[in-house]
Amino acid sequence: MPTTRTILRALSLSTIAAAGLMATTALSQAAEKITIMVGGYEKQIYLPAKLAESLGYFKEEGIEVELLNEAAGVDAENQLLAGAVQGVVGFYDHCVDLQAKGKFVESVVQFSQAPGEVELVSAKNPEIKSFADFKGKTLGVTGLGSSTNFLTLYMASKAGLKAGEITTVPVGAGGTFIAAVQQGTIQGGMTTEPTISRMVKTGEASVLVDLRTVEKTREALGGTYPAASLYMETAWVNAHKEEVQKLSNAFVKTLRFINTHSAAEIAEKMPKDFYVGDKEGYIKALDAGKGMFTPDGVMPEDGPKTVLAVLSEFSKNVKGKQIDLAKTYTTEFVKNAPTN
Repeated sequence: MPTTRTILRALSLSTIAAAGLMATTALSQAAEKITIMVGGYEKQIYLPAKLAESLGYFKEEGIEVELLNEAAGVDAENQLLAGAVQGVVGFYDHCVDLQAKGKFVESVVQFSQAPGEVELVSAKNPEIKSFADFKGKTLGVTGLGSSTNFLTLYMASKAGLKAGEITTVPVGAGGTFIAAVQQGTIQGGMTTEPTISRMVKTGEASVLVDLRTVEKTREALGGTYPAASLYMETAWVNAHKEEVQKLSNAFVKTLRFINTHSAAEIAEKMPKDFYVGDKEGYIKALDAGKGMFTPDGVMPEDGPKTVLAVLSEFSKNVKGKQIDLAKTYTTEFVKNAPTN
């Protein structure tokens, strides 16, 4: 017959085992939380991030996803490399730029095949009819290390302008961009929806170069330009394939939703403050630009080469470097996503 000491010891061991199981479960659950930095989730180019959350697709996959809306561009890169976030919803070109610095990150889900940006020209400068007319002018970009800066310089070069014949200044997006145009700080600039439609509607600016569709992007840049994406550190992806697959499943389902629903139906799923007081304008802008999104999250075949061509000319980090484009993106997860 077991002694009291034996019984107590067995109970103690059982308690320890149960506690250990609870700790393991907690760690497992913690590993399932993924924090993603979005470079402005109110921007329509990054719409899939908030839409996936609104549609409940993250929860359907059994993962907890936190979307942060605090940084963009280089700041988001730094957050990712520091381990503060596990993913970034931003432009694919950061994957190319970072490889040039010896850091390996990859686009896991490619949201768009066109930048979704336009070059606006201020109504105060009616003499500007082409990009070449920006000679001697100041143009607004999101930031000096941003995709908008590289694209602006590339289009200026294609228009025959030499280095230094235009000045680019960081003015951010939304309200700060609008204020820069209103104050005459910039004569034009590159921005996204819903800022584009707001300025065109008020007559304060007009569209000079449109990069919201694949066709117009090919015309302006010479090929598709994969832009908005979910990119993550390659090492983290390789170590967390299950979580990355679930995340990819949610985003592929979201892209399919965008591809099969009207702009009005999509807008209904978005936070109302994203309309900036003009729901009709928001829907109109989305209807004009939703063709930029890929239907399946797959990287367009000719896209990476176009991005490399732009960066090789205007990024000091990339110029003259050997870049292995195959390591800047993966289609493994999106191609394994369920088709229904």
